Amino acid sequence: MKDDALTGRIIAAAINVHKALGPGFLESVYEEALAIEFDSVGLRFERQKIVPISYRGRPVGEHRLDFLVENRVVVELKAVAALEKIFFAVVRSYLKATGAESGLLFNFAAMPLTIKRIAPEDLKYLVTRS
Repeated sequence: MKDDALTGRIIAAAINVHKALGPGFLESVYEEALAIEFDSVGLRFERQKIVPISYRGRPVGEHRLDFLVENRVVVELKAVAALEKIFFAVVRSYLKATGAESGLLFNFAAMPLTIKRIAPEDLKYLVTRS
């Protein structure tokens, strides 16, 4: 993965949050705590960043990212019993929409913290035809 040093710093921040809070809170609590942790370690980030989506040059909607760190890494947070395939698809769509080269998916409800790295080469779409 291209951003190994940066993603390593992001993962360390998430681990610090998870160690301090443990599982059991709402995703919004982890988001707030992670923003504080990013600030404390000097990571630049945008929180709840709105990314417009267009089709054939026309706006069709928007994504809202949990975090875009250093303008290079998409970070998606979950606090669920188990990660589902749709969560990976969402992060892949965020990578495509932003042009970011790395994505991280964290599940704070798990013990230990679940960490998944997602890269652009994971952007494969299955097209079925009738």
